[in-house]
Amino acid sequence: MKDLKYLYEFENLLQEANNDLVQQAKKDGRLCLAYTCYHIPEVLLNLPGCFSTRLRAPRTGSLDISTYYLSSFLCGFSKAIVERGIEGGYQHLDALFGSETCSQMNRAYEHFELLHLVDNEKFFVTIADIPFKIMPHTIKHYKRQIQEKVLDKLQEVYGVDISEDAMRKAVEEHNEVCRILTEIGEYRKEDNPRITGYEYHILNLVSYCCPKYLIIDRLRETAEELKTRVPDEKKNYRAKIVVVGSEMDDPDFTKLIEESGALVVADRFCFGALPGREEIKLTDDGDVLEQIILHYMKTCQCPRYMEQAKVEGRREYVRKLVEDYHADGVLYEQLKFCEYWGYERALASHVVTNDFGIPSVCVDRQYTASASGQLRTRVQAFVESLEIKKIQKGKEQA
Repeated sequence: MKDLKYLYEFENLLQEANNDLVQQAKKDGRLCLAYTCYHIPEVLLNLPGCFSTRLRAPRTGSLDISTYYLSSFLCGFSKAIVERGIEGGYQHLDALFGSETCSQMNRAYEHFELLHLVDNEKFFVTIADIPFKIMPHTIKHYKRQIQEKVLDKLQEVYGVDISEDAMRKAVEEHNEVCRILTEIGEYRKEDNPRITGYEYHILNLVSYCCPKYLIIDRLRETAEELKTRVPDEKKNYRAKIVVVGSEMDDPDFTKLIEESGALVVADRFCFGALPGREEIKLTDDGDVLEQIILHYMKTCQCPRYMEQAKVEGRREYVRKLVEDYHADGVLYEQLKFCEYWGYERALASHVVTNDFGIPSVCVDRQYTASASGQLRTRVQAFVESLEIKKIQKGKEQA
């Protein structure tokens, strides 16, 4: 297929947390607000005069120093962002918004303050307490946490406009980005998709990590470009898969999977689009903040939600993705030492395979693709098993 016009530029932007567009937005006088989790509503970090960036540590190398401060038994993501902070890679940040989702990330947030990793007098770290269930009292608690730990803090320290009008404006911009990426994502349902999983991973990740007002025109142009893009006549993959799991912000993982013969048609992982790029529906007369909160609570597929409806809903969500995107199997991935996904993937993969009849494979991985050579072998073996199942099914139907 013909290369996408902006793909190379987007790839370069993802090489640094403080990329060219982030620097441009800072020069424009905007506040750079970092976050690490879906539980912090991305849209509220894009109020007037602000832009969100989902914190990453691209091209991570040694984690020796962060391991000294944290532990060798913490996940690579938590250590990588602390390591990058110690290296001085986050001096562009004005605030870091965390959620009390796991003890490992809490340790990472703490060290931003303990080690003074950002040389900015106004820089602050705040951690919101997130509920485990969706109930009337947990909705109120979540709303109060976001009000106090996000909105009030931004107004107090930086004078940010946190009015309902400001929030509605942020939702409009957010929804436009979501519409574009959803439109592009629909092409992944085609028999021979006109966009690869790697390309989509790049486009989606750019939308998380770069100021939206600076990339939205490029995304629009890319959507138009894809309308007339013709896929290669001969399919360059042997099986389609859905990738499900924990934090995955390195597109090279998707590239590695696709080089092993599997086309990634749906991304149900942290930093993915499912969920993450659904429009937020607001009514004219309802409480805006509560509507935003409810959107994130209802769409969230994080295994931290413990209620039975959510647990079963996550498995059904994966089954529906397999059906909608015509996938042949599911790859469950987890960062090594990830608390929640360690529990989730063990039972979920069993249910998906044995109860739903969908082939699946589980893999542990490091934070960066360069440290995951064994993943290629596992994916290649999984693809071969999917091909064998197709052959056997064909014989049975003959």
